[in-house]
Amino acid sequence: MSDTTSSPQDFAATVEQLETIVERLESGELSLENALTAFEQGVRLTRDAQQRLDTAELKVRALSEGREGRLNVTPFAGPDDAKHDLKDDAEEDSKETPPW
Repeated sequence: MSDTTSSPQDFAATVEQLETIVERLESGELSLENALTAFEQGVRLTRDAQQRLDTAELKVRALSEGREGRLNVTPFAGPDDAKHDLKDDAEEDSKETPPW
């Protein structure tokens, strides 16, 4: 399993690999040494996934900032909202300060 740490993979593959490691650890069939190795790999994958999430959040925030440096908060349009014009709502929401 050491080959997975040498090459980058997408976020979904990282999460899938973490789920597999958790299942193996929960099965109780691993020896202590193998369980420790799997745990260490899980910690590395978790840190990698968290770093990717942090990077993605920074990108989203950078793309969402207005000229004044404030975040432009707009709701996601659902299937029912696609026909509704959200321009007025977006103007109201952009005046709010997000919790972060």
